[in-house]
Amino acid sequence: MACAMSSSYCLLFAVSSLSVLAVRTGPAIALPLTGASTSRIVIQSATEQTPVSSSTKLANLGSDIVQIAQSSADEVPEPSDILPELGDILPGPGDIWPERPPDDLPEETLPPQLPSPEELLGEPSEPDVPPDALEDGEETFVVSKIQLAGSTAFSDEDFAELFSRFTGVPITFNDLLQVRSAVTQRYIEAGFVTSGAFIPPQTLEEGVVTIQVLEGAIEEIEVVGTNRLRPNYIRGRIGLVARPPINTNRLLAGLQRLQIDPLIEAVSADLQAGVRPGTSILRVEITEADAFDVVASVDNRRSPNIGSVSRRINLQAGNVSGLGDRFFLGYANTNGSNGVDASYSIPLSPRNTRLILEAGYGDSRVIEDTFEVLDISSDAFYYEVGVTHPLIESPTRELTLGLAFSHTENQIRSGLGDFGQELVLGADEDGRSKVSALRFSQGWTQRNQRQVLAARSQFNLGLDILNATNNDETGIPDSQFFSWRGQGQWVRLLGENALFFLRGDLQLATDRLFSSEQFGLGGQQTVRGYRQNALLRDNGALVSAEARLPIIRFSRDSIVQVAPFLDVGTAWNNFDDSADTNVLAGTGVGLVWEQNENLSARLDWGIPLVDLESTSNSLQDSGIYFSVRYNLF
Repeated sequence: MACAMSSSYCLLFAVSSLSVLAVRTGPAIALPLTGASTSRIVIQSATEQTPVSSSTKLANLGSDIVQIAQSSADEVPEPSDILPELGDILPGPGDIWPERPPDDLPEETLPPQLPSPEELLGEPSEPDVPPDALEDGEETFVVSKIQLAGSTAFSDEDFAELFSRFTGVPITFNDLLQVRSAVTQRYIEAGFVTSGAFIPPQTLEEGVVTIQVLEGAIEEIEVVGTNRLRPNYIRGRIGLVARPPINTNRLLAGLQRLQIDPLIEAVSADLQAGVRPGTSILRVEITEADAFDVVASVDNRRSPNIGSVSRRINLQAGNVSGLGDRFFLGYANTNGSNGVDASYSIPLSPRNTRLILEAGYGDSRVIEDTFEVLDISSDAFYYEVGVTHPLIESPTRELTLGLAFSHTENQIRSGLGDFGQELVLGADEDGRSKVSALRFSQGWTQRNQRQVLAARSQFNLGLDILNATNNDETGIPDSQFFSWRGQGQWVRLLGENALFFLRGDLQLATDRLFSSEQFGLGGQQTVRGYRQNALLRDNGALVSAEARLPIIRFSRDSIVQVAPFLDVGTAWNNFDDSADTNVLAGTGVGLVWEQNENLSARLDWGIPLVDLESTSNSLQDSGIYFSVRYNLF
């Protein structure tokens, strides 16, 4: 943006104990500095001249000093008259609003090898059916019809070809036994291993023979090995697949779903004969997983304006009450921010419909030297109530729907005065913005031992409730908006410990959005080579490709991978085409170290392929990012 315009002011700041810098020549106007009675910010009336970039302004402050005022000025401008001309160099709301945990895609790692069917479900016993009421014999007779009784899994039409071979022709009792055996075998091949057929006592009236089927049922589900987890948690989920007639394929699918449950380390089952004919006792043995985690991490993923180095500790407890509920508590801070977030979820049904409650609070202040004198700070909180339901849930496929309501409130202040409205487009006169929204999400995952495909979609509808921000003017953000975000990821196993990642992200909005709803580009998780959220816009798209290739193996559980990458993204606003840069692209290489499941570290160096002005020399601005994660428990 041009620094000088015919009737505007240009202001640059350099921090010292009692002095602030001013630029350009012309009649000086002094603005008292909060907390310093003898020093003021000096604003020079600008004259028409060639535009100067913000980075040049900041780099040449020393040569631009005009004076440090020591006496009263005749005229003091309002901060609101000055700040609109500084939009290109002031930190944006997205830089200082507390970070909310993102809605991530599923884990990028390949799934573990599941136990074999024989390990999950032992060999079932033979069908327990009454004996046939026929004796072996060579006497022949003719039947006109063979029919099934007691079958819910199959109909007479399913055996029409078999039955037709034995009707209308002379047959023996041994032939009928072959028919009965063929019916039983058909059940067994279809997975109904505890079901069987027999020929009950009957008279051959009009040549009709009835073959009775006794379909297997579970008499009792016996659960052993649980500690904190309540047995009914297991019974309810097994009961969904244990309806009569018993089918081992369904049972295996249910046991495999339990196997991938994060609360369960291992599961096995055994079908034993029940007290009554045709019934079985299903004995399920459970080994509970360690459901308590404390993870500490440090990285430089936050905005340099509030301190890029973030320290975080997360506590996660699964199965708090024995019902399969989960509790999460996280705290993070930088040199200029603090944030805490918590969530609680509990299953509402054996089909894993879950109620999810989330809330968080954070405060931030600008600490970067260039802007510290402005004493800009913010605080925010949010809460969300939602329900998720899996339509498909198996070891290889998942399809989940979710509906949530969220409410977010943010406020930005400055020690120089009440001009938060000028800092945040669409905020009220106190710098407050409030957003209420209904969010409908869909998640899909397809996985096998060589690759994982995952996609996530979310529709966001802003609502004018709970005193949410409402602006009538077109092009001004408020709580009445509509946006859609879609994310996708493909992970492919290239070889032993070698992986390829391809990730895409897209957001489309019909309205101007507050920063908490916008699409960010720049940083280790989007486009490397730029600072965090270098671009923050209403709409955006991102494509990122990365390979991880092993270069050093210290032990079975310790490996170092080199990770070349390429990131490309674009972002743009609605009702505003003034941005100079809408595209970011970066390439580079990273090093990933994993030490068993408890310790991991990553170092990335990104090279920007599109020039973008920067106002600092942080590690992020140099394209360097790091992260370390350690599981304490």
